[in-house]
Amino acid sequence: MTLSAKDLARHIDYTQFAADATRGDMEKLCAAAREHSYHAVCVNGSRVELARTLLDESDVLVVALVGFPFGAGDEDAKRYETETAVDQGAQEIEVVINIGRLKDGDHPYVLRELRDIAEAADERPVKAVLETHRLTREEKILACRLALDSGVQFVSTATDFHSPAITIEEVKFLRETVGTTFGLKAAGGIHDAPTVLKLIEAGASRIGIRSGVDLLD
Repeated sequence: MTLSAKDLARHIDYTQFAADATRGDMEKLCAAAREHSYHAVCVNGSRVELARTLLDESDVLVVALVGFPFGAGDEDAKRYETETAVDQGAQEIEVVINIGRLKDGDHPYVLRELRDIAEAADERPVKAVLETHRLTREEKILACRLALDSGVQFVSTATDFHSPAITIEEVKFLRETVGTTFGLKAAGGIHDAPTVLKLIEAGASRIGIRSGVDLLD
């Protein structure tokens, strides 16, 4: 697959969720996203308003991270996080599913939580982060089906918080599971443009990279 630098950039979500990330780190993140015309920056809730200000009059979107990085918080807390992020200007939401409840077999809980987040996002796109490296094949299929039924628009492979590098095979499997039109974000250990191109070719519609990795430099 061949993409121009501009087309490749529009697939990129540029992420900064470090606990010690300062205002200066946010400024660097948003400046790089502006320079390369990335699709979006992904930031913790307390940095959403700042990111919107720094990206004013640009095409770069602000994605609020909800329940990061573990997804184990109460569903009402996640909904409140989403509502607050929307009030502060978030244009997309990325939420980590409750992996433990999924593994418990409490599928109604996971579905209800995702539906609540989708509702709280008020028609903004929502990505459900699955942390697929922690799931069995059957759990991955189930998580995708719940996402498809919930009103969210994407599944994402991982938070990229100590996640292993995503594989081409994993992306192909998820694409087959969610179908051709549903959003699929690949994240986890992505450091170079050739890998991005292979992941897009395998079916990823969005690519997550961490702050400090500028693929277009």
